[in-house]
Amino acid sequence: MTTFDWHGAAISRATVVDATYKNTQNVRRFLIGQCGPDFKFDRALMAWIRSGAAHTIGDIADEWQRRRS
Repeated sequence: MTTFDWHGAAISRATVVDATYKNTQNVRRFLIGQCGPDFKFDRALMAWIRSGAAHTIGDIADEWQRRRS
């Protein structure tokens, strides 16, 4: 099984968040590009990400925006 390189691989909205997921600068840059400069991880969002449900990076961006609307 090949693990995703969260530090350097290209990330898209379809990138699957799996058990190897890390909040790296690479992920933050992508999410800032999707959500705007105010994007920040908070405890509630991290709990949602780690809930065990299947997510993509696009789902994270959409959830962050939903929580801010």
